[in-house]
Amino acid sequence: MHLLAAFSWSFIWQHHGELLAGLRRTLEVSGIAIGGSFCIGLLLGGARAHRLPVVSQLAAVYVDLIRNTPILAQIFLLFYGLPQFGIRLTPFTTAWLSVMVWGGAFNTENFRAGFEAVPHQFREAGLALGFNRLRTFVNVTLPIGGRIAIPASINTFVAVLKNTALLTAIGYPELTSTARSIAAVTFRDAEMTVVLAITYLVIVWLISIGIRRLEGRLALPKAA
Repeated sequence: MHLLAAFSWSFIWQHHGELLAGLRRTLEVSGIAIGGSFCIGLLLGGARAHRLPVVSQLAAVYVDLIRNTPILAQIFLLFYGLPQFGIRLTPFTTAWLSVMVWGGAFNTENFRAGFEAVPHQFREAGLALGFNRLRTFVNVTLPIGGRIAIPASINTFVAVLKNTALLTAIGYPELTSTARSIAAVTFRDAEMTVVLAITYLVIVWLISIGIRRLEGRLALPKAA
């Protein structure tokens, strides 16, 4: 009872303007990163699935490098490491670029697996109809393989959103950084932690609902 009495919802309301601004920045960075990682995964996943010379090898190096190193180290490299080579990125640019590059590596593998799961005879049928390799990919491999890749890609998008919390390490004022700054000044850690937990839970829950509906619409027809 003492803990409940000490918790203050009114304190949260007093700082709702700052928290909403942090949430807006989190969603802005997440939106850019999710869209960018989707495009990266689609293009490089297609290149890897079809074994395009040079591009496929470079994509493999990119995937291995990003997937096998901590994203926090990647954030630090962009923000603190690049200035030593004369490249200075703003906190906002570092924010969306770091999580986009991370998500793109995972989406590359998601789409590669989806495209490779398309039966080879389907692609042969497209070529037999007179399609070239590009048109076969666009009209056959992409619609089927893209649907197969959706569940794994959505999991990556959710991870991209949650990884924005790590941007507090470079002082970018997204939701987590904003909440921690308020807690550091007011010593109201419980309220700020609850705000973070509830907000991320609601956002991920809403994304999950949208995903289930999208999967239902794009589900491959079952064989009779």
